[in-house]
Amino acid sequence: MHKTQLGLYCTIFELLPLIGTMMDIAKLSRISMKHLITLHVMLDTQSVTASAKRLCLSPSSVSKTLSQLRQSLDDDLFYRHGNKLVATPLARRLGPNVHQIIHDMNLLITQEEFSPAEYEGRFSLAMRESTFELFAAKLTANVLQQAPNIKLDVYAKDSIGFEGIVKGNLDFILLPHDRSQPPISQPDLVWETLIRDEMVCLMNACHPLAVKRMISIDDYLNYSHIGISDNDLNRPFFELKLEQQALNRATPLSVADFGSAALMCHHSELLFTCSRHWAENALQARGLVIKELPFDYGEVAYSLVWHKQSMNDPAHRWFYGRLKKVTAELFNNKEL
Repeated sequence: MHKTQLGLYCTIFELLPLIGTMMDIAKLSRISMKHLITLHVMLDTQSVTASAKRLCLSPSSVSKTLSQLRQSLDDDLFYRHGNKLVATPLARRLGPNVHQIIHDMNLLITQEEFSPAEYEGRFSLAMRESTFELFAAKLTANVLQQAPNIKLDVYAKDSIGFEGIVKGNLDFILLPHDRSQPPISQPDLVWETLIRDEMVCLMNACHPLAVKRMISIDDYLNYSHIGISDNDLNRPFFELKLEQQALNRATPLSVADFGSAALMCHHSELLFTCSRHWAENALQARGLVIKELPFDYGEVAYSLVWHKQSMNDPAHRWFYGRLKKVTAELFNNKEL
């Protein structure tokens, strides 16, 4: 059996539990590739008119196909909110599986290698704003040079998190984190460390601790800190380690991103614990003093996160390769 055929069969059977708990041949027979392609395009455009234009059909034809699929799945699939169409939870959940089926079928038909120069699809990537500062310019230039016809959507991590990957609304997340932090509640997510990093303490150049060559644990705990809020991740290892030793740090302020924390450091005596790579290269961190941490902070890294099923798609595999290449070049050449 050809590996693409095997992949197609696998994705079809992965789709079955989402349609019903038991196989219903009569029900399945009413769902054709036309229905799946329409759903796939609608999830991308969120518009009947735009979908009709992409499919070279009339809007009424797209509406009719959607109506048939709604009846077969017993779900509205899309509902109107103001002037926009919004996908239902079932439609979002079906998205990754439908996407994979279409790609596998396309490979069966064409039997061609993936060509980035001819690809006209869309990729989506989320990262913190601080990570955007380090990677986005090089990544965008590299990707658009190789695939000039793609559309690349880059989102803020705090606006669309890991649920975006699970629901098929997002392809990848790139973020710095404590390696003990990946959420254990999402078994379908794959985490890959791209770059190992260190944690450091940032402070204002006029801070009382700035004149010290090394800071002690007492120095670190005697001042208040800025925390980074991320509802998707577990608490960092170093915070749990400090608590185990009854050494709690005061964190009166939490922000969503490194840049905001650095701004507060510039104008206060608050301390900020963050990535060394970011601290040494970010514009917002310039002028701040970097100190080694006086305790064990565990292992930290920049990691790439994706849904394990998405790697069946050659386009995703290509984009994944671009992400790894650009990241490695930036850090190895110290161009950050």
